[in-house]
Amino acid sequence: MVIKRCTPSATQVFRLDLEKGKDHSHRMLTELERTHHEIFMKQAIKLARRGIGSTHPNPRVGAVVVKNGLIVGEGWHEFPGGPHAEAMAIEKAGEKAKDATLYVTLEPCAAHGRTPACTDAIRSSGIAHVIYASSDPNPKMAGGAKVLTASHIDVIGGFMAEEADKLNLPFFHYMRTGRPYVTAKAAISLDGKLATRTHNSQWISGGESRMHAQGIRAQVDAIVVGAGTLQYDNPSLTVRDVEIKGKPPLRVVLCFETPRFNADSKLLTGDAVTRFYVRSSNEHTEKWQQAGVEIEQLSSLDAILKHLAEDGYLHLLLEGGGYLHASFFEGHFTDELVLYQAPILIGGRDAICLWNGLGVESVGQALHLADIKRRVLGDDVMIRGRVVYFED
Repeated sequence: MVIKRCTPSATQVFRLDLEKGKDHSHRMLTELERTHHEIFMKQAIKLARRGIGSTHPNPRVGAVVVKNGLIVGEGWHEFPGGPHAEAMAIEKAGEKAKDATLYVTLEPCAAHGRTPACTDAIRSSGIAHVIYASSDPNPKMAGGAKVLTASHIDVIGGFMAEEADKLNLPFFHYMRTGRPYVTAKAAISLDGKLATRTHNSQWISGGESRMHAQGIRAQVDAIVVGAGTLQYDNPSLTVRDVEIKGKPPLRVVLCFETPRFNADSKLLTGDAVTRFYVRSSNEHTEKWQQAGVEIEQLSSLDAILKHLAEDGYLHLLLEGGGYLHASFFEGHFTDELVLYQAPILIGGRDAICLWNGLGVESVGQALHLADIKRRVLGDDVMIRGRVVYFED
């Protein structure tokens, strides 16, 4: 069976048919139908957002059951091992689910994991139509559309997929690359400095920017810094003044060797787990471990990222200094950049800049940002975008 997906601008939605080789582009949605479907899919997307910060490492999913133009059941995935969005929505709909339409942001799963397959719940409920947005990239869970069409349930796939895909960028990125999705965050001056020549950086950005950054921290799986930040800033790497729905982000420090033990380190406080990745251990390793810090010995950044992903940490927030940012940029590991630019000048050739590595040879090789968002936060300007790398 060939399954096609809608493009975001298309007015065509492809039906999935049981007969192999059949043309699936045979029916066009009218504008009225599209508007009708958009209303309910947008509600499913809104419900999926309730899982931000709590579904790690599972994707965020929302679902609604609609009958006679009315929502009769809603659901969203709240936490790993908890009910899937489809099952929750169908349970709330009860007998009204028979001959109804299910709107869901991710293709229903066809395999049993910690919970039963969603396709089983859909088939037993009497649902007549299923409209989903994103195809499931997980080969262990994908194939739900085929299972449903084999049961003679009418299925539309790829509807509003571009909008729904944004809910699960880290999950999709991991399934595609085997690595976590990396968001780099930094507060910089107008002349691009992270800190002064004496490594002072508190505070470059204003209060509104710092509060906004706490909101980002609350949504990621791990916060990453380097040995320099540990030495000069003694960071806590915790989420402050923002509610956390799930576990606090893992605190990660990347070092060449185990740093000197510091009994006053803020990383030894709070509930969050702390992990050091080192290339070599030394006499300080055991002291950190006795204080509760996890120590992993790996030699490359690629290996570290894959190790974190295998442990379920799919979205990292990079908050390091200029050399750590350089390592990620030059390895093409940074996927998204968030900058808070303050209206100040720091100056000095020895001041710390965002990218302290070699950099590029020509402007034509410069990294670009796509899908840019700008926002004024007090006196600062926040710029956020997807990193696009120059390809030789």
